[in-house]
Amino acid sequence: MDGQRYEDPQAVLERMHRALNARDLDAYIACFAPDYRSEQPIHPDWAYTGTDQLRWNWTAIFENVPDFSAELLRSVIDGDTFWSEWRWTGSQPDGRPMTIVGMIVMGVKNDKIAWGRIYMESEVQLDSGSTEFVA
Repeated sequence: MDGQRYEDPQAVLERMHRALNARDLDAYIACFAPDYRSEQPIHPDWAYTGTDQLRWNWTAIFENVPDFSAELLRSVIDGDTFWSEWRWTGSQPDGRPMTIVGMIVMGVKNDKIAWGRIYMESEVQLDSGSTEFVA
C-alpha cells in the first residue's frame, strides 16, 4: 500500500456537483487537494497549481452568473479517475444566456481531486439562432 486513502470517485463527483449547484464556493473548493493541478489542453496557458486560482475563477463565475446551474450529462469511473460531461448554464450580467459545455477528467487521491484536465468551451448564440462552439 502507498499509505493513501482512495474515496469512491463517484462520491467526490457527486459532492462537487452538489456544491456547484448550491453555488457553495467553500464546499466546492473543499473537493480539491491544496496542490490541485489544473490543465486545459485546449488552452495550455491557463494551467495552474493550487486552489487560489480555482477560488478566484469560481468566485468570479458565481458573482457574474447568479443563476449558474451545472448539469452532469454523463460520467464514467475508472479506478481513481472520473470522466464527466457537463452543461453549465446561466445568465450573464447583461442578461445574455451563458452556456459552457464539455468534458472534465479528474483524478482523486485522499478524498480530494488531485488533478484535472478541463475541456470546456463556451457555446455562442449566433444572430441566426444557431449555435457555434468556440474553440
